[in-house]
Amino acid sequence: MPESSVRRPLVVPSVLPADFACLGAEVRDLCAAGADRIQWDVMDGVFVPNLTFGPDVIAAARSHSTVGFEAHLMVVNPGELLAAYIDAGCELIIVHAEACTHLHRTLARIRELGARSGVALNPHTPADVVAHVLAETDLILAMTVNPGFGGQAYIPAVEPKIARLRRMIDDSGHAIELEVDGGITAATIGGAAAAGADVFISGSWMYGCPEGKAAAVKRLRETAHCAREAA
Repeated sequence: MPESSVRRPLVVPSVLPADFACLGAEVRDLCAAGADRIQWDVMDGVFVPNLTFGPDVIAAARSHSTVGFEAHLMVVNPGELLAAYIDAGCELIIVHAEACTHLHRTLARIRELGARSGVALNPHTPADVVAHVLAETDLILAMTVNPGFGGQAYIPAVEPKIARLRRMIDDSGHAIELEVDGGITAATIGGAAAAGADVFISGSWMYGCPEGKAAAVKRLRETAHCAREAA
């Protein structure tokens, strides 16, 4: 297997299910649970039918974290917001291919501003959309739900696309993370991991785990590792 296919699985909680009145404490709790980094789902009420976090909110939580932040920009004009979220403390900025008229330029600009660049694909968007920007991106996010709300059911039909993206990344020779987001639970993570994903976003399931967030992180990481070993 290529080295990129066997790297340690990363578990990245989303703060979308958190108590927004206590975000500092929520971030500290996720770090203590063993999160590899923390994802902020930024929604503008236009690209998706929901509103969430502005950069000032993220900046206020940054000092409470011992791990990196990633901003998943589900917005119609991501290019106008890049600097604000990087200044807020997000080391990784993910934009949607569907929202970028000039995707190559947007990804390059993220790097110019000092952050790592990521591109997200909605479930219906084919993998080949990112074929010509692999040199400009550090992460590809395959959405396993339609973006906009937490708690949705995982779409297993995305798994062949995850496998296609895995092959594209490995063939490119670039060090690109392959992330999945949407409906990731202990029951669904194995399919995504076996298809080739190496970064896993979890929100509702992690927050609802009866044994707590630390147990959830451990279980997700171990399940993903076993699924990849068996693939």
